[in-house]
Amino acid sequence: MPISVVIADDQALVRAGFTMVINSQDDMDVVGEASDGVEAVALARRLEPDVVLMDIRMPKQDGLAATRLLTNGALEKVPGIVVITTYDTDEYVYEALRNGASGFLLKDSGPNLLLEAVRAAADGQSLVSPSITVRLLEHMTQPRRSGRWRDAGLTERELDVMEKVARGRTNNEIAAELYLSLSTVKTHLDSIRTKLSVRNRVEVAAWAWENGVVGV
Repeated sequence: MPISVVIADDQALVRAGFTMVINSQDDMDVVGEASDGVEAVALARRLEPDVVLMDIRMPKQDGLAATRLLTNGALEKVPGIVVITTYDTDEYVYEALRNGASGFLLKDSGPNLLLEAVRAAADGQSLVSPSITVRLLEHMTQPRRSGRWRDAGLTERELDVMEKVARGRTNNEIAAELYLSLSTVKTHLDSIRTKLSVRNRVEVAAWAWENGVVGV
């Protein structure tokens, strides 16, 4: 089945551009468009898409509030949410990530990154350029080195994988650097998410930065 996508943005031209790019792919299909946060939540609940492209600044309800409503556990199927923003330094982006979004996409990133983001979201992966992810986490988290990572029940190999995630490595890069198979990396990530009760690799990275895993 094609990846189903809902696009939420208050600018009709942005929605039209994203729709044209996404619908040009055989494995994707835009199933709905919303011009505000309220409509976005309603569409996502009704259509149960695989992915929602969510603008931050929208009327009636902004993308941050809409993201919280879609990731609070009330939905049986939680879509992968890509927060759309104009600036990669916007603090609202980090807030969105911590409230359940899988990542973010700059509006001027171009069609290739848009398609990559949609496919990654549908696969439960992070959707943001690794360098931008790391910069956000470094600037907006305060490493406490609290030792919580010692009490989380993580194995040494899981800590290795977590540190690579926190530094922005892709699964393929982690596999190459740690001499693991791709399936083993995914297994470790699934175990890490379960042990930490986090939803995606962006939250894994944030947890690692906040709890002193990076550099230990």
